Amino acid sequence: AASAMVTWLGRASPTGTLRLQVNAWWRIFPVFSVAWVVYPWGPGLLVVLIAVLAWRELALHHPTAHRRFQWACAALLALQLLLAGAQVPGAMAVVPALALLQALLLWRRPGPQRLLWLLFLLLCAGLFFVLQLDRLPVDMPVRRAWFFYLFTVTALNDVAQFISGKCLGRQKIAKTISPNKTWAGLLGGVLASALVSLALGLHLQLASAPFLLLLGGLLSLAGFMGDLMFSAAKRALGLKDFSNLIPGHGGILDRADSLVLTAPVLYGVLRWSLH
Repeated sequence: AASAMVTWLGRASPTGTLRLQVNAWWRIFPVFSVAWVVYPWGPGLLVVLIAVLAWRELALHHPTAHRRFQWACAALLALQLLLAGAQVPGAMAVVPALALLQALLLWRRPGPQRLLWLLFLLLCAGLFFVLQLDRLPVDMPVRRAWFFYLFTVTALNDVAQFISGKCLGRQKIAKTISPNKTWAGLLGGVLASALVSLALGLHLQLASAPFLLLLGGLLSLAGFMGDLMFSAAKRALGLKDFSNLIPGHGGILDRADSLVLTAPVLYGVLRWSLH
């Protein structure tokens, strides 16, 4: 059924781009699956892989100091990993605070260097909450299940928004920022994410049906906003994609942008619900 769906979608696209994008997920999902299998080390390794690929992508667009930018990103990632393992009050707020400060600096003096640094700060802040899922006050199998849930819902939300937008989308949401974003794509993603959240959450025995439906819809909206935020950054930098690392998708940041908001939203909701 999946193969037939991909074939039909590919034929619906005159250039075959749609089929290329859908097929690329069969290369992305195994990476997440390996990280899940080798839990609890897998999430940390996955975070490092995403961050390294991201800073290499961003360095391609740095106008001057490519190597110095990469070393600064490496230092920030090291700090982030150190904070993730530290039992220090306020550790979670350090990188988000740095991102806020950088956003203020960018607002006062716009420039590509400041924007690139802000993007990496935002990525690190989001990835930090992926690691914090392992600090939830539940048993390890449950934490592992929530990790799998996060990446599955985030990824399938992207797929659902893309497919429903391509097939049904007419009304644009933010034409000047991201011409491909449509109301049909957004609604399709919310519906699909709610259903995936319900089915997966009940199968893994994570929460009640109403909670899972609401959580799926909330994560879909968060993923959409993360994608839109990074699309605005690409527009400001004059880019279509951050790189050509993933055929039909672009770079790692073109896929991890949703995670920047879905991870903290999931962590915040779970911390609130577990109290």
